[in-house]
Amino acid sequence: MSEKTILLCMGTRPEIIKMAPVYYALKQNGLEPLLLHTGQHEDMADPMYRFFNILPDFSLPLERRSDALHHLSAMLLEKLGAAFESIKPGAVLVHGDTASAAMAALAAFYQRIPVGHVEAGLRSHNRYNPFPEEKNRELIARLADWHFAPTQNARQNLLRENIDDSRIHLVGNTIVDAVRLATSEYPEMVADPDEMSGLQLRGLRDMLPGSRLLFITAHRRENLGRPLLSISSTVRKILIADEKVVIVWPVHSNPKVRATVDEVFADLPEEVAARIFLTRPLSYSTTLNLLKRAWLVLTDSGGIQEEAACLHVPVLILREATERPELVSSGGGRLIGTSSAAILNAVGELRDNPAAYQAMCDAINPFGDGYAADRIKDILTRSMHG
Repeated sequence: MSEKTILLCMGTRPEIIKMAPVYYALKQNGLEPLLLHTGQHEDMADPMYRFFNILPDFSLPLERRSDALHHLSAMLLEKLGAAFESIKPGAVLVHGDTASAAMAALAAFYQRIPVGHVEAGLRSHNRYNPFPEEKNRELIARLADWHFAPTQNARQNLLRENIDDSRIHLVGNTIVDAVRLATSEYPEMVADPDEMSGLQLRGLRDMLPGSRLLFITAHRRENLGRPLLSISSTVRKILIADEKVVIVWPVHSNPKVRATVDEVFADLPEEVAARIFLTRPLSYSTTLNLLKRAWLVLTDSGGIQEEAACLHVPVLILREATERPELVSSGGGRLIGTSSAAILNAVGELRDNPAAYQAMCDAINPFGDGYAADRIKDILTRSMHG
C-alpha cells in the first residue's frame, strides 16, 4: 500500500458513528483511507455502515467462543497483526476505548506503524469504571503518535500523563460531526428506513403529543447484574406512577442485558405496557429522531450522552464515574449512579422544577463545533505529506 494509506480500524456501533466523518474528510482530501471492520459488533455494525454508505475494505472473521475479555483481545491482536502485515498501511487510526481500538494500536506498534487516536484523553480516574475502557484508553495513549483530544479537559489529562504536547491536538469530538452529517448537510449519504411506523415502534407517534418521552439505554459491563436490575426496576416504577410518561428503550443485544430487562417488564398491566417500547438497537436516524423528541435521556452510554448534548436534551448519567465530566460541568448532564432513590429523585426534580429542567436544556454543548474531522484531516495531511 502507499505511504498515504490510512487504515481506519473499527468494530463497534459507536466507533462507526464517530469515525464516519473522519473517513469522509480524509477521502475528500486526496488521502487514501481504507476501512477495516474488526467484527467486535456484528449485528449492530452492518446497519451503521449502510447508514453512512460505507463499505469496509477488510473484515476480520471473529469466531468468538466466549465473552471473556482475554479471549476477545487475543483474537483481535492475532488477526489485526496478520491484517496489518498484509495491508501495510502508512498509518492506523483507532477510536475511543474498545478492545478493537486497544488491540489495533498494539498490533500497529508491534509493526512500527504510526497510530492516531481519535477521542484521546478521556479519563474517569477509576480503573474499574468504566471497565475495561479506562485502561484501554491509557494503553492506547502509551502507543499513539497523534492524540486527537476532543476537549481541553482531555488534553490536560494527556499532559498530566507526560504525553508530549506537540503530539496532542485539540480538535473537538467527531460525534458532533456525525450528528451534523446525519441530520443536515449530507442527507443523500444516508439510508433512512422509517422505523417510527414499523412494528417495534407501532403506536408511538400517536402517544407523543402531550407525553414526556424518556429515552433509555443501559448496557455497560460494570452495570450488569444488580445495577441494571436497579435501573430497570426503577424505570418500571416511573412508568407505572406517571401516566404521561412514554419510554423507548433500545435494548442492547447482549443476552444478559436483554434477559434482565425482559424479566422486569414481563407482567405489566396492558395499559401500562402500551407506553413502553423495548426495541432492538435502532437505526441512527431513528435514534436521533427520538432523541430530538425526548423530554429526558437516562443512559450509561458515552455516545448517547454526547448526542443528547448536541441536541440539547437533558441527560441523567446512570454511572458511578464518568470520563466525560464536561457534560456535567456544562449543566447538560447529571451523574446520578444506579440507585433507585437517586434516579427517582432526579427525574422527580426535573418534572416538578421547570426552571431546573430548562437550565439543562439551555446548557452549551461542550463537545465542539462539528468540524473535528476536518481538523484531523489537516493534521494528518501535514504530517504524512511533509
